[in-house]
Amino acid sequence: MQIIQTEKAPQAIGPYSQAIKYENLVFISGQIAIDPATNQFIGGDIKEQTVRVLENIKAILEEAGLNLNHVIKTTIYLKNLEDFQTVNQIYGEYFKEHKPARATVEVSRLPKDALIEIEVIAGL
Repeated sequence: MQIIQTEKAPQAIGPYSQAIKYENLVFISGQIAIDPATNQFIGGDIKEQTVRVLENIKAILEEAGLNLNHVIKTTIYLKNLEDFQTVNQIYGEYFKEHKPARATVEVSRLPKDALIEIEVIAGL
């Protein structure tokens, strides 16, 4: 196992790693809308938070030598499932031709009262 760590994504806010590489797989911990420059939660609406989360995921993938085309599966946690269409539109801008497997779940609460959290499994 190898710990993946980059300054281009937010530092963990608990006892976990940004990502773990195991053999040909990379498991990225759930990302919320934290700005890596300040390590502060950005707040904002679902659009702003979704973009920030996906940019954080891209940075972690790059540190692991991968990109969005290597994503196998994502899990999206939404505070409000009514945001699904908005998230789907932005998500589709990041995953155009390559469409990983995905689950989307509505949850009652996320860290920092985030509106969205996304975790990723990627591989070669």
